[in-house]
Amino acid sequence: TFTCSNPSASGSGCSFTLILTQDASGSRAVTWPGAVDWASATAPTLSAGATDVDIFAFITTDAGTTWFGFTAGQDMS
Repeated sequence: TFTCSNPSASGSGCSFTLILTQDASGSRAVTWPGAVDWASATAPTLSAGATDVDIFAFITTDAGTTWFGFTAGQDMS
């Protein structure tokens, strides 16, 4: 479970990149914050293999009320 904290004030852009790496067991899941808005209102499915790497980017312009989430790459291992 992730929490997005301390974004820039409303009217200013703020972004971050999150790199998730599965452990040796794989199949770990994520609970995204409710403030994340994904395309088509559908969160991506994480790559499930051992040591798989997924990369996500997040942007807000309203002090974190809404974070736009983007898949930058999946199964990058």
